[in-house]
Amino acid sequence: MELLRSQETWIQLGIALGIFLIFLILRKIFAKYIFNLFLKLSRKSSTEFFTHLFLAFERPVRMLFVIIGLYISVRYVPFWNHHNDIFLQILRSALIFLAAWGLYNFSSASSLFFHTVNDKYNLKIDSLLIPFLSKTIRFLIVAMTFSVIAGEFNYDVNGFITGLGLGGLAFALAAKETIENFFGGVVIITEKPFSIGEWIKTPSVEGVVEDITFRSTKIRTFAQALVTVPNARLANENITNWSKMGKRQITFHLGVTYDTSSDRLETCINRIERMLRDHEEIHPETIFVSFDEFNQSSLDIFLYFFTNTTTWGDFLNVKQDVNFKIMRILEEENVSFAFPTQTLHVENMPSNKEEKMYS
Repeated sequence: MELLRSQETWIQLGIALGIFLIFLILRKIFAKYIFNLFLKLSRKSSTEFFTHLFLAFERPVRMLFVIIGLYISVRYVPFWNHHNDIFLQILRSALIFLAAWGLYNFSSASSLFFHTVNDKYNLKIDSLLIPFLSKTIRFLIVAMTFSVIAGEFNYDVNGFITGLGLGGLAFALAAKETIENFFGGVVIITEKPFSIGEWIKTPSVEGVVEDITFRSTKIRTFAQALVTVPNARLANENITNWSKMGKRQITFHLGVTYDTSSDRLETCINRIERMLRDHEEIHPETIFVSFDEFNQSSLDIFLYFFTNTTTWGDFLNVKQDVNFKIMRILEEENVSFAFPTQTLHVENMPSNKEEKMYS
């Protein structure tokens, strides 16, 4: 009798182990064939929504096979009550965790979702707001998951929140800077002095905005250093957004020599102004070219105009092209550039004979 019971026990354990192994095999089949099939089908669709959805839930679904296999196999394990409350609480919590895991992964791709909705419905959501919303969604997912799992184990979440309320003053004092940075981030997002990818300059840093979080803003300098600026400080600084420029200024003085005649000088000024007005990369609204002043060693021509482009590299190319054209105009008019010079006049002293003659 005892032998039969022992055999039945081993048979049940074997069945439980076999069921668990079958689900592990199904997990491998899902990862290698079924998931790849769904992924290929989703990539053929006009939107990337389902592709990101499948990628986000791939690992949670693979773990789901393990949990289902464990639950079914445990039913065949002798001397184990599969209706045990703690066991069921752990299983339910695991399922909640897997769902939250998938949503958390998908929320990282929610920026793509916001961009798609923004482009399709023309909602004009600022690019700085999109990653901030994504991080907010992730935080809410974690908070809700913690709350639901705590409720599964009959933990009084309301009491925990009340406890936080009683210690709120101490927490606020300890996290004063964090709260200031959070509201600084809110100010930056609502006022929108810049967006991600734009070139800004502040008293403390200059570069391209890469990211904004609850605490800080990351700026990539032109030396490729990554500077992290607290939002509270950045919100209170003067911010120059070079990317918002509609045009870019060029202004300088051009000095020519004093032996230049007035007619040639006037011709050069007229030709330079005409060249700037005909230049396709120069903004036609504001162009000034005029004889400005008599300098110590030059006749100064004042130039003030703007380029259509605001991109630094393109701006330098336009500026170089204008400089070469100005040089050619002066060469064609036989006008020379001036440089600082001094003229020394030497007075001839009278000889000794002349001194005697006058004496």
